[in-house]
Amino acid sequence: MRSSRMAGQEGSESPAIRLLTLNAHQGFNAFRRRNLLSRIRDALRASSADLVFLQEVGGDHGEDIPQQHYELLADQVWPQHAYGRNAVATSGHQGNALLSKFPIVRWQNVDVSVDGVEPRGLLHCVLAVPPAGLPLHAVCVHLGLREAHRRQQVDRLLAFVADGIPRDAPLVIAGDFNDWRERTHARLLADPSLAEIHASACKRPARTFPAWWPWLRLDRIYVRNLDHRPLEMPRRPWSDLSDHAPLAGEVRLGGTGA
Repeated sequence: MRSSRMAGQEGSESPAIRLLTLNAHQGFNAFRRRNLLSRIRDALRASSADLVFLQEVGGDHGEDIPQQHYELLADQVWPQHAYGRNAVATSGHQGNALLSKFPIVRWQNVDVSVDGVEPRGLLHCVLAVPPAGLPLHAVCVHLGLREAHRRQQVDRLLAFVADGIPRDAPLVIAGDFNDWRERTHARLLADPSLAEIHASACKRPARTFPAWWPWLRLDRIYVRNLDHRPLEMPRRPWSDLSDHAPLAGEVRLGGTGA
């Protein structure tokens, strides 16, 4: 049985870790009419997130911005960040990024691309969480638009987790799964050690797309070996900043997540 285990644990020695995931739409609003990176940065700061999982973020898209997008978004608040470049075009590049208030011990970008379609990757980071520097594994995900491609990509995700992350290690897998039929969700929950933060509390994943009137359940936060609970996010200003709404949650080390 999966459940949120945060309630009533305020006395736990392990500090709460706030998570947020957002498809940043390369820093543009839904109709790509305005660059909104500075407003996204302000909204991320206001969220007080310790870890931020970003998809469709990058740099060099022709704007007069001297930094990579993830560096600008991390500015002074998240001193540690990692970026996995996936898609490259003449106008620039984009991929997944993790912004962290905790040290990133190591990271890697795992290619899960399907031949002939837009490149996709899994950004895997190992974090040292204070006060004891315990390891937390974080995987930022952006799966493909077609269901057949997502099946292949989630198989590679599960194989990577099975082969590359210790079974007893705390784990967060978050991002844009593009899984509007929830078939990938069912595939992931076939592993009883995994739980989705919002589905554990509300029976189904949260609606996140489109941001101005969320209907489709595309974005997720899965956890393993962590106590967890969902956090509610306000509609504004996020509905003006991307085509996806953000998802947020809170976790503590030391839980079973099951």
